[in-house]
Amino acid sequence: MWQSSPPGSIYDYIRVASFSIGPDGLIEQWSRRAAGLFGVAAHEALGKDPVEAFLPGEVRREGHRRVGEVLDGKEWTGLVPFRMPGEDGTHGLAEIYVMPSETATGERAAVCIVVDVRALRRIETDLAASQAIFGQSPFGFVLFGTDLTVVRANERFATVFGGRADDHRGRTVDDYLTGAEADRLTATLERVLETGGSVTDLQLVGTAPGDTERRHWSMNLYRVHSGSGRPIGIAGLATDVTRRHTAAREAASARRNLALLNEASARIGNSLDLETTARELLDVAVPVFCDLASVDLYQALLTGEEAAPGSWSALPGEAVGGSAELRRVAFASAVSDALPHPAPGASDSGPPGGTAAPPELGAVHRYPFGSPSAVALRTGRVEDVPGDDRGFVQSTLAVPMVAHDTVVGLVRFSRTKGSEPFDDRDRALATELAARAAVCIDNARLYRREHERALILQRSLLPPGDPEAAGLDIACRYLPGNTANEVGGDWFDVIELPGHRTALVVGDVMGRGLRAAVAMGELRTAVRTLALLDLEPAEVLSALDEVARGLGTPGAASASGGGGAQWPARAAHKSREADLSEVYLATCVYAVYDPVTRRCTFANAGHLPPVVVEPGEAALLLDVPPGMPLGVGGEPFEEVEVELKEGALLALYTDGLVESRDHPLDEGLAALRDALVEPDRPLEDVCDRVLGSLHTRHGEDDIALLMARIQGLPTEAVGDWRLPREPRSVGRARELARDQLTAWGLDDLVDTTELLVSELVTNALRYGEGEIRLRLLRDRTLVCEVWDAGLVQPRRRRARDTDEGGRGLQLVGLLSAAWGARRTPRGKTVWFELALPDGRPAAERSVEELLSMF
Repeated sequence: MWQSSPPGSIYDYIRVASFSIGPDGLIEQWSRRAAGLFGVAAHEALGKDPVEAFLPGEVRREGHRRVGEVLDGKEWTGLVPFRMPGEDGTHGLAEIYVMPSETATGERAAVCIVVDVRALRRIETDLAASQAIFGQSPFGFVLFGTDLTVVRANERFATVFGGRADDHRGRTVDDYLTGAEADRLTATLERVLETGGSVTDLQLVGTAPGDTERRHWSMNLYRVHSGSGRPIGIAGLATDVTRRHTAAREAASARRNLALLNEASARIGNSLDLETTARELLDVAVPVFCDLASVDLYQALLTGEEAAPGSWSALPGEAVGGSAELRRVAFASAVSDALPHPAPGASDSGPPGGTAAPPELGAVHRYPFGSPSAVALRTGRVEDVPGDDRGFVQSTLAVPMVAHDTVVGLVRFSRTKGSEPFDDRDRALATELAARAAVCIDNARLYRREHERALILQRSLLPPGDPEAAGLDIACRYLPGNTANEVGGDWFDVIELPGHRTALVVGDVMGRGLRAAVAMGELRTAVRTLALLDLEPAEVLSALDEVARGLGTPGAASASGGGGAQWPARAAHKSREADLSEVYLATCVYAVYDPVTRRCTFANAGHLPPVVVEPGEAALLLDVPPGMPLGVGGEPFEEVEVELKEGALLALYTDGLVESRDHPLDEGLAALRDALVEPDRPLEDVCDRVLGSLHTRHGEDDIALLMARIQGLPTEAVGDWRLPREPRSVGRARELARDQLTAWGLDDLVDTTELLVSELVTNALRYGEGEIRLRLLRDRTLVCEVWDAGLVQPRRRRARDTDEGGRGLQLVGLLSAAWGARRTPRGKTVWFELALPDGRPAAERSVEELLSMF
């Protein structure tokens, strides 16, 4: 056993073995490697003829000849097939080096060195593959030893880091990387060498020699072992992934920008308020896109003024404006809310080199004419605002907010030192964000203008101040929707009727905006006109229903000219559909109160029921048939007459008071009844209590509330007589009127009242029918009513010079403050009204007025 080698040597790879042949040609010595190569133990091989034991039969003769030559002192080298002992007949191929030798006695022998040819070929293949991978690889390949120094590097590695491949032997990680990156790679190499675990895609950042560009490498590390399994180093495969990293960064930036734009679409413009929209823009941009941001809007835009040339209506490319007054409406910071924007000393906030402080939130300011921000406002293009070495802002973009070719303001995005500066992609994104916000702000501006106009129109149509009525204490409230919602079509009205009666009206046009307000105005005007005709409540609603349906009647589609060309049938049909789509529906409750009888007649067109609270009783919803809303048509309206007690409280309202998204109608009606628990308090206090206690969610809808406390006319303020149908009743009527006015202390009105009463009673006798009734009412004015059963309405006409009569109603119209006639269920009533004396002498009639009676 004379030949051996330590584990892990080269012999483990090339499978080398040795044995010796004695002078007799038999195996004399057999090594352990020979036993491993041939699979034959030493005790089995010693003393055997190697030719007979290992060579196939067809080559044995040649084998014996070669052995003889060797024993004669001749060396021999060649390839020899051999046969493994055993029955399976496994054959191998060995390269044998036979060297003659001598024994101690001087006899000839031989020493044989055997190499397994198959192992050699595998090693050649492995070396060729290793050289192909290591030497010809397009990736940087480096082998670190156990001391973490470079043992070998390929040409690609040397191409990146300079020099030749052999020049890198003995270098360490610190020769390629600096600072934290070198420490991180060293720690990773130590971990791989210690644990044997591989590391894939280790990201490293550094610079190649002679290059200032930051490079990114991806490195795979694994431990390398010898044939016996002993760690001999660490192999590293480095790939330059700078382009991939750049592409990934750009893709991530693109995804971020798309996500930012998507978020902007969802979050900007949810409110129709200018300041809120500006804050929504900054909520999206900070801190995802920038560190600081501010929004300035033109002052004229915020105050609702129309755009003037050279102020804030600057078209892109026009050299006008740019330095008009702006107001800072929003500011956001990811660094600190107290940080200024821009930093003091920035060239855009004041004179160059100055230290002008930036505007505070809500402050009105101007940008200097030549500053980048002013240039951006004039040209409609993004401008870069340079940073200041003394400040913390690295770069700023001044982005004009352009909507429909109109500049409405300026948004400034800033990044602080330490952040990446803005690039072209950021400029495009900033422009898109500003444009989206600008459109929303312009829409809010247009809405605000329309809303204010609609609100002005709506308020102009409501009763001014606190309305007054005979026999009623009235309080009202109207709360329009806030600026975040369109104005609605709610309205209320108090209309004085003849005989000191009062019409109370509350209505609600379905829909919102200026068109709803206009429709409300038309309906309110129609109600007043119909009320002056002194129609019954149901008749008023029926006529009002026709008016409401007329608001949606097709106009252009139904118009046709006598000699003009007709619209094509299809166009007319489309126009008719478009007009019909504007049909307006409305709800309305109409009530007429008579203070003499304290009776109130109600008619309802789809509106909420009135609420009545009588003294000592709980609030009650009046059972008034709701009917159909105005504009539907086809259904008659019903009337309900209710006698109200003295001191009772009547409430009319719209649905904004009792209904909201969070509270159903039943809960709102119950809350309204609960709020009317102290009806005897001052009426203004009752209104405030109702609005304060109900969860109205005001702003979602308009609220109209009309409350009236019943105060009937006292008995002593009413004179009521019935007169037979005979001529002497005229004198009797004058006498009754004179006595009643004297009792009321209205002596100044006696003569005029006697004359006018005489005219009305005379007409009732001449043109009327049935019994005559005379009634005098004293409240804020004096009212005289003459009733009869005739249905013929009196008609005022101008009498000719030759006529002996026909001047009575002219006299009534001249001497009274107002006069008129109305139908009653059993005839008609003719009335006149006189103002109560105020202590001043009555105005004298002109000659023309006196002559007009003749």
